[in-house]
This record gives sequence, structure tokens and C-alpha cells, in this order.
Amino acid sequence: MLRSIFRKPLTIKLRPILKQRTRPISTTPPSTSWSPSNFSLALSLITASTLSGYIGYHLSSHSSPSPGSSPQYGTPSDFLHAIKELRDTFTYDSGVRVETSAEVLRVYGSSEVDWYTGAQHLPTVAVSPLTTADVVQIVKIANKYRMPIVVYAGGTSLEGQFRSTSHGGICVDVGGMDKILEIHEEDSDLVCQPGACWVDINETLKDRGLPLFFPLDPAPTATIGGMLSNGCSGTNAVRYGTAKAEWFLNATVVLPNGEVIKTRRRARKSSAGFDLTKLFIGAEGTLGIITEVTIRLAPLLPTTVAVAHFSDVRKATAAVREVLNRGVGIQCIELLDDDFIQALNSSYPTPKYPLRDTLFFKLQGPTPSSLAESASIVKQIIEKPDYGGTGWRLARDGEEAEAMWLDRRAALYTALSTGGGSKGWGTDVCVPVSQLPALVYETKKDIKAAGIKSGIVGHVGDGNFHALLLFKNDEELEVVRELVHRMVERAIALDGTCTGEHGVGIGKKEYLYDELGEGAVELMKTIKRAVDPLNLFNPGKLYPDIKDTKKH
Repeated sequence: MLRSIFRKPLTIKLRPILKQRTRPISTTPPSTSWSPSNFSLALSLITASTLSGYIGYHLSSHSSPSPGSSPQYGTPSDFLHAIKELRDTFTYDSGVRVETSAEVLRVYGSSEVDWYTGAQHLPTVAVSPLTTADVVQIVKIANKYRMPIVVYAGGTSLEGQFRSTSHGGICVDVGGMDKILEIHEEDSDLVCQPGACWVDINETLKDRGLPLFFPLDPAPTATIGGMLSNGCSGTNAVRYGTAKAEWFLNATVVLPNGEVIKTRRRARKSSAGFDLTKLFIGAEGTLGIITEVTIRLAPLLPTTVAVAHFSDVRKATAAVREVLNRGVGIQCIELLDDDFIQALNSSYPTPKYPLRDTLFFKLQGPTPSSLAESASIVKQIIEKPDYGGTGWRLARDGEEAEAMWLDRRAALYTALSTGGGSKGWGTDVCVPVSQLPALVYETKKDIKAAGIKSGIVGHVGDGNFHALLLFKNDEELEVVRELVHRMVERAIALDGTCTGEHGVGIGKKEYLYDELGEGAVELMKTIKRAVDPLNLFNPGKLYPDIKDTKKH
């Protein structure tokens, strides 16, 4: 049976410990009349806000050509006329917001979770479309006036993906495009708009009594469009893989020229031509704007949670290799180092866990007996003398399992809340699983030698780990910056990647030549130039300039 819930908005249901982003909205209707006086005032404001950007762009374009062959963007006057046309196109009663207030633009143009060099700029205007047709109209206006476009949704990106450009431009906020359009229970798939949050999708399936779920699980406020665009994964990747593992069956995409394409049909597999869906997975909004997605769903199986403790991260991660090679029913294996455990313990009246490096296991199986068998095998492995795992604790029931897993999911927020006013730089790398013990150990040693407070949490079942580095001033920020640089170089030297799931954005693009090689990077740039010759879509992200290979 096809269940259609067209135009039904999803309801956000997040745990209290998780902070939900508030979407900026102007409290008064925008003015639609443009008198000579307010036109002149607006022109002056836009000229002032973009002049420095144009100077910086002029200087940089002579030293490092962009994938768009140094395109010429519109003038401040062009941008002003574009805003007027946007307001004429989307009247106040259309439901599409056209925002130009500094307070609203500040939310869209900056981020409190990335710490890369360079000023954070405001977009010239923010528009909140509701349909694919709305996005097409925005893109055509952007082409007419040569305005860059940056897409915004959940606002959870960590590598500067939604930073505005120094030239200004249009921020397209697709967060309001959050509808589930179709649920196909028999086919285990679902069609939705890009602003739909994966948490809400899973809650909707649960509320409807459907034993299905979407297994990719990054930040709890992440949206489907952003997850696709950044090539996300999460704690479930050890069992279900990443965004590049056929979880996105197709996408409706608005190209930089305003053309709309659908990457493929809804069949589970297809060998008809290029896999265009994957062209946009990980492209970070530089090739197209996602407006609809068909996602594949997985059966929701019973799970339970267990924890065990180790004397150091090398032994913990070494134990993981043997657990995985035994083929037991594992959905997640997560590492929290002793620093994160200390932060978790501080959130309880009395310490909950021993102050040691700890593995959290989420076991999965169709029956209670299969779960018990998997738990028994894992316990036997981690308690071997080579690994020295202790304190094995298996959840007694579903309520305790949920509480234990929430400790893992809340680790980042807990560490930040106990940081004494520190700010946190979160980053990730990924290596072959066999190389993970050495990488984590050397990274922890490097961080401690630098005197920086930190914590390491890892999706160790697939070789991916995250470091949260805390700092209080500019001097410590520079130390952290160097630590991140060395961590990335260490990972690439071990045949790994500069990012397992956060994406490239601004923060990691300097490493792509080292990781992928010049030929692969230049091919990416060639595709970008072919699809977006005016370099309108998310300029300055993903594609490294030659000079970026020497900076950090």
C-alpha cells in the first residue's frame, strides 16, 4: 500500500539534552515598495558591506584561479535589483521568505562550530523556498544578476560548508522544505524534501507502526539534503555503511542553469549509464541544489547495548578488529577515551563509569537468543589477555540500553558543557581499521604533549574517529590548528582520509591534492566547470587551489 502524506510537516522531537536550532525569522513583513530614498540607502548599505569582499576577491583571483575560471559576479547594484526581483516574485503571502535584516543574515552567514582562518561574511539576502519550482526561480534570478548561492538547512556542518562568500549572494534556506512526500512500505523506501530531518523521519515511521528506519545517523538535527551533499554516515556505519552505500536511491536536483533533473528511477538497482546520484553525494552543494530525495529504509531489528573498559586505546581498538572478523551481530562499536568518560561522569552525582578508555557496543539480532549469543562472543573476545577488557556490562532491559546509548550520543555536548567556557574544535579522520590503534594512540600523545584539553570519540568499527579540542584564547587556537593539521597528515600517511564523514568544505580542502592526487582533483574541477561555469553554487568550498596545498 502506498501511504502518501503530501504537505504534512514533520514534528521535531529531540531529546532535551540536544539543542534544536532556531530558524531565523523576521518579525515584520518586508517592504515591497522601493522609493528613491530607501533605494539609495539600501544601495549604500550593500555597497559598504560588499566592497571589502570585492577587493579581496580581486586580489585572490589573480593568484589562484577557481574551478569557475575566475567568473565576474554582479555589482552591488545588480544584487540590489536581484533582491527587488526576489521580492516581486515571492510576495509575502506566498509563504516564501525573503530576508535582508542583518540579524537574520548573521545566523546564515556565520558558524560557531568552525574555526578556520578568514572572516565570516554575511549573505546579501536569504530566501526560504518551499518547492522545487521556487528553487528554480531563485536560481534563474541568481544567473541573471550573477549572484553566488549557498544552501543552508540544518546548520550542523563542521567544516565551513555553509559559510557565505566574501562577495555576498543568496542564502537558500531549504529547511522549510521538510515534508515526507511518499512512504512505500513494501519497497522499504521513502520520498522526502531536503529539509526533512532523519530523526523526524524515524519518529514518523515509528508512530505509524512501520518496522523500518533510516540508518544514517549524524548530528540529530541534520537534514536529508545536507546528509546527501556532505556524504555523511554516523554510528551505524559499521553495519549499514555510509551515504555512498545506496541509501540515497535518487535525487531531484536543480542545476546551476536552473534545469531540473532526476538522477534515476526508484528501482533498487540500475546499470543505466552513470550513477548521477553519487555525483551529488559529497559535492557539498557545488553542483546542484537537492530538492527531493528517495531514501532506502532498513528493517528495524531488536538491539541491546554493552560496555567494556580498557587500559589504553590501542588495546580497545585492537579488540574491535577481532570482534568484527567474527561476524557477530554488531550495529555500532563506539570508543570514548578516558577524557570523554571523565566529562560524562561529571554530569552524574556519582561517577557512572571507570575512568578508562571505553567501548560501547550496540548489538543487533532478530531474536533475544541471537542477541545473547553475540554478547557472549564479544565478551569472550574483549576479555582475552591480549586486550585486557574489564567491567563488561550488558544492559538488563531496553530502558537501560537506551540510557547507556544516550551517554554515547551525548558525549560531545557533555564535554562542551564541562569545558569551563572553552570553545571546541571538532574534527575527524578515517584510516583502514588495522591502522586505527596506532593513529589514535599517536594523536592522543600529541594532544597531551601540547597541553590541550580534549576528548576522542570514534566509530572504531570502520576506522573513523573524532577529536574535540578545547581552547580559550587565540594562542590555544593556534596550537589546536597545528594539532588538527598533524592529525590529518598522520591519517593520510596511513592510507586514510582527511575526513571520514564531516566533509571537506573550507577546512579540509587544502589536503585533497595530498590525499587524492592532482589528476583526481583536476577531474573534480573539470566537472565543476562543466556543470557550473559561472561558479555560482557554493564557491570557495571543496575544490582546492594550488596554494592551498602549502597552507594550514
